Amino acid sequence: MTPGRPPLQPYGRANLSRMTVFDLRNIRVRSGEEHREAVEVAISPIELGGERYVAVPEKVPAELSVTRASTGIVLGLQLSVRLHGPCVRCLTDAVVDESMRLSEYQATRPDTDQLTTPYLTDDRLDLSAWARDALILALPDKILCRADCAGLCPICGESLNDTDSAAHEHEQASDPRWAKLSELKLEE
Repeated sequence: MTPGRPPLQPYGRANLSRMTVFDLRNIRVRSGEEHREAVEVAISPIELGGERYVAVPEKVPAELSVTRASTGIVLGLQLSVRLHGPCVRCLTDAVVDESMRLSEYQATRPDTDQLTTPYLTDDRLDLSAWARDALILALPDKILCRADCAGLCPICGESLNDTDSAAHEHEQASDPRWAKLSELKLEE
């Protein structure tokens, strides 16, 4: 956790104000029809590796589509998210832009878990959880300020992005635990 930042609350009851839920009972579509609607989806902060990443803005515009099939409904969500947080190498600000096209299927009479979506409960679609889960899966392995980030010097902690790497040198101090080995004379 970064000093000076408030601790993250787990996603759930404590973040109900940050949830975007769409009530599917408000739309009427027949088999083969599609309903499209512009929505704003609240994205809760994400904590990765002890660091906090925040969507800016917190509520992102998105397009929701609901298509009725003969055996269920196909849900689609299209959105772009800009995430701000620290670079994993040098800790300066990093920005990640992700554009996502998501889809889920919910069968009318599901006989297995594969035919249901975990984001739909009692005809209420949790758009925030759906978008947040997809965003976490879409993020790169390492969030960097730039692709060629050199990170921090392991000895002094200075950012190697701001200095010439050839000019940034430290005297190599020998480890005193190995001093006796220098006295060792090996016979050839």
